[in-house]
Amino acid sequence: MTQYEIIIRGGVDMLQSFLLIDELEPTRAAASMPSIRKDPDAVIKESVPEAMLKDMGFRVYAAFSSKELSFHIGKADAVLLSVPTDQVANWRSRVLAERSLPVFWWCDRETFPSHACKLDPGIDGLLGSCMSELEIHCALLLGVNHYFQRTEWQQEREQLLSKLEERKWVDQAKRILCEIKHISEAEAYDFLRKQAMNERKRMVDVATSIVKVYQLLQDENKGGRRR
Repeated sequence: MTQYEIIIRGGVDMLQSFLLIDELEPTRAAASMPSIRKDPDAVIKESVPEAMLKDMGFRVYAAFSSKELSFHIGKADAVLLSVPTDQVANWRSRVLAERSLPVFWWCDRETFPSHACKLDPGIDGLLGSCMSELEIHCALLLGVNHYFQRTEWQQEREQLLSKLEERKWVDQAKRILCEIKHISEAEAYDFLRKQAMNERKRMVDVATSIVKVYQLLQDENKGGRRR
């Protein structure tokens, strides 16, 4: 094994097992197996992606339904979808609803019958029967890196949205305090800060309470005027 191959193998050590979701015929022709198959003349009793992954030393848990997906996903380090392109997004959503894992797609003539296809952007990598073992390890390494980058970006996005939402409540509370107490924005902010310290709460929680109470009083006043 070359030094480059050792580096590639080390990068995917975290992947020990796959959850294979295969909507297609589980039995494939032996002629379609890649060159890494140990016994090319053996009768294939597994799907091509399952046999390939097992030949490379991975544990494989096959799933053909949402129930089997839920049962096996806790044992897998990654997911391989052997499904038509129009089912990729559907299965990917089901997977991520259960657990966050790297998701790969198996690409062959059955899953990818034409070039008129738009692949789901949330897929972390592609595998195929024409790939060598080294090419698959490279694809897995890139896919795992993509997965970590994607999840990190999603976490940063969620944190940013959360901060923006908190800022919205604080700004609303400051405007209300300025209106009611006839104070400046700086004084309103200082009031929120001190109130949060006194109540041992986050400033956004104090701000949210002020805004909701104010809106409730406004609604009650409007209702009273209608009567």
